[in-house]
Amino acid sequence: MSQSEILSLQHLQSEVVHLKDELQTRDQLVQQLSQELFRLVKTQGTGKTVAATAGSTERDLSEMRALRGQLQGMEEQVSFYQDQLADRDAKITTLEESIQGMSDRSEMLEKVVQELPNVYRQKFAERMAPVKEKVAQIQQENRKLHAELQSVSYRLAMRSRQAGKLDLPSFAADAVESV
Repeated sequence: MSQSEILSLQHLQSEVVHLKDELQTRDQLVQQLSQELFRLVKTQGTGKTVAATAGSTERDLSEMRALRGQLQGMEEQVSFYQDQLADRDAKITTLEESIQGMSDRSEMLEKVVQELPNVYRQKFAERMAPVKEKVAQIQQENRKLHAELQSVSYRLAMRSRQAGKLDLPSFAADAVESV
C-alpha cells in the first residue's frame, strides 16, 4: 500500500471520528431540546402555569415554534451527518478490502520472489544435464580418438623405419605412449 493511501485512510478515519463527535453533540442538543419541549408542553397541559398573560402565552408559543424549528433543523443536520458517516464507512470498508487484497498479493509476490533463486537453479540444472552428458561423451570420444591416433602414429613410424630406413629421430617407446 502506498504512503498516500495510508495518509488518505488515516485522514478519513480522523474525519469519521470528528463527525461522530459532532453527531453525538447534536444528539445531546436534540435530547435537551426534546426534554425542554416536553417540559413546556407538560407544564401548559397540566394547568400549572402561573397566571399567564396573553403576551407571555404568545411569547411561549413563539419560543415553542422557534424550538420546533431548531429541532427540525437539528434533525436534518443529524440525518445529513448520518448519511455522510454511512458514506465514509462504505469508503473505509472498500479501502480496507483493497488493503487486504493488496497485502495478500504482496505476500504472494514475496513468496514468489523468495522461490525464484531455487527455481532458476533447478531450471539451469535441468538444461545443463544434457550439456554435461554431451561434454562427457565428447571428452571420452576425444580420449579414445587420441589413443587411436597415438597408436596409429606409432605403428606408422615403426613401419616407416623398417620399410625405408629413413633418417628419422628415434623415439623411445615410453615417450610415444605418453604423448
